[in-house]
Amino acid sequence: MTEDLMWDSVEDIAIRLHEEHPDLDPLTVRFTDMHTWIVAWPEFKDDPKGSNEKKLEAIQMAWHEEYQDS
Repeated sequence: MTEDLMWDSVEDIAIRLHEEHPDLDPLTVRFTDMHTWIVAWPEFKDDPKGSNEKKLEAIQMAWHEEYQDS
């Protein structure tokens, strides 16, 4: 993945999280851990402080869909 990721790139972030953690149930992941993983990616170009519970929950739910589909 070479495109820049922003907090609103929910589906792309979810896919990336699933690729990196395929056996991890997203519903067991703390938002603080998920946030740390996302902002550490070189493709992530948004403000790390720009997330909120609503955005992180949307990412978690999209990741959960990826997890269930696999």
